Amino acid sequence: MAEIQFSRGIKEEVVPDIRVTRSRNGDGGTATFYFDAPQALDDDSSVEITGMYLVDNEGEIITRDVKGKFINGKPSAIEAKLLMNSAAEWERFIRFMNKYAEENGLGLTKS
Repeated sequence: MAEIQFSRGIKEEVVPDIRVTRSRNGDGGTATFYFDAPQALDDDSSVEITGMYLVDNEGEIITRDVKGKFINGKPSAIEAKLLMNSAAEWERFIRFMNKYAEENGLGLTKS
């Protein structure tokens, strides 16, 4: 089980575009998640977005760097950034992403 949540306990069904960069020294990196038309922004959703939670059987990874994108005053997308400042955080993120990718049919494209 690996899922992304914007409010604890409520799984986001939209699979994001994820861009990952590694720091020059290799100890950490940054992951940018872009959700186009996520369920959390649906008109009938009463969910309060409190952060982005990456949840799996090891626990959760949390970021509060979550921003809404608006078109003509209506919410259309969510962008979230996760900073990893150590090799341990990086490895934990990679373990989560491997599980999430396997469950959602994602692949890796190197630039």
